[in-house]
Amino acid sequence: MSRRALLWVGFVLVHAVVAVLGFVLPNQPMGDVYLVYEPWSDRALAGAGIVGVTTPWVYPQLALVPMILAHGFTWIVGGYTLAWALLVTVCDALAFGMLTGRARSRGRVTAAWFWLASIALLGPVGLYRIDAIAVPLAIAGCLWLAGRPWLGSVLLAVATWIKVWPAALLVAAVTALRRRVAVVGGAVAVTAVTLAAIVAAGGAAYAFGFVGDQTGRGLQLEAPVSTVYLWRAVAGVPGSFIYYDPRMLTFQVTGPDVDVVIAAMTPLLLLAVASVAVLGAVKARRGAAFAALFPPLALALVTAFIVFNKVGSPQYLTWIVVPLVTGLVLTRRRWGGPAALALAIAALTQIVYPLAYGGLLSAQALPAAVLTLRNALLVALFAWSVVRLARVRTRAVLPARAAAADAGASTAR
Repeated sequence: MSRRALLWVGFVLVHAVVAVLGFVLPNQPMGDVYLVYEPWSDRALAGAGIVGVTTPWVYPQLALVPMILAHGFTWIVGGYTLAWALLVTVCDALAFGMLTGRARSRGRVTAAWFWLASIALLGPVGLYRIDAIAVPLAIAGCLWLAGRPWLGSVLLAVATWIKVWPAALLVAAVTALRRRVAVVGGAVAVTAVTLAAIVAAGGAAYAFGFVGDQTGRGLQLEAPVSTVYLWRAVAGVPGSFIYYDPRMLTFQVTGPDVDVVIAAMTPLLLLAVASVAVLGAVKARRGAAFAALFPPLALALVTAFIVFNKVGSPQYLTWIVVPLVTGLVLTRRRWGGPAALALAIAALTQIVYPLAYGGLLSAQALPAAVLTLRNALLVALFAWSVVRLARVRTRAVLPARAAAADAGASTAR
């Protein structure tokens, strides 16, 4: 069997097994699909209201598009949940085919196996969430950035209007790529068309409602910042406990001075992202090559979005796949270590949710320890990416190597 055929066999098996696990594992890892995605899309198709247009919504407006598109696959599999899994698989297949090509590049083959391993280790929560649509769009966008920056930017902008986090990749692209006008132009074009459609539909008042919904949230149970409150709940300290927020559909923690922490997290997140962006801009200004600068900058920005976020849903771990895939494609040997660390993080995340989530909600020590270890590894990955970014060579230091890195990026593509 050829290397390319083996990759596609692995692709089919991984997606089939993970799709089935969504129905087998505890705590409804595919629950969001039939509990919220299907009702939201049903109401839109029935003319009973469009989330993000006629009512406030937690997601950007384009997130509704794949939720509606999934209905087009129900005749094949007989139900909306499996139709969603099929839609995600189709999207992944398109990006996977672009990534692997003829499977002649070791970097691309390694990146493809890493992506499949991450899907398997993270489990069904990575498949049955809206993030699963943004990931293949973002992978394709990043792979196209250097050769077709306008198209790459368009894909990343569409992904951003589905789930906000790919905006970090756009920031990295504008910073690291010389053809910044094309990147900005593609993003502006998508944003303009999207906003025009929202306004035309009468949703101007809710165009950016998802921003307010995010900033007004409490401390989600799985977020790194929640660790202290989680362990207070485990220890049974009065006033610290886990509770369910029916508006945001998440479990959160509370305790002493929690409102102060909640208020501080958004400014802290912005400060962390801005600091990483400034460091990347300094490297770009000094002539750092795209192949050397973009992957660590993208990873640092994405992990900053996770580490300093008061929301910590398990599907967020799909985000780190994109910069790691790009890094493996461009400079494979330097990215093996962080890729392995990311796989360990994915495996620990699946242990926490859905496998041990019931125990975590009961404030049991063992699942809390697993979650704490997962979050510590996330912080370590963020630290690695910042150090890697700080060590990126510039043309002022090693012009020959920088030029070679640019040539390597072209060859990888």
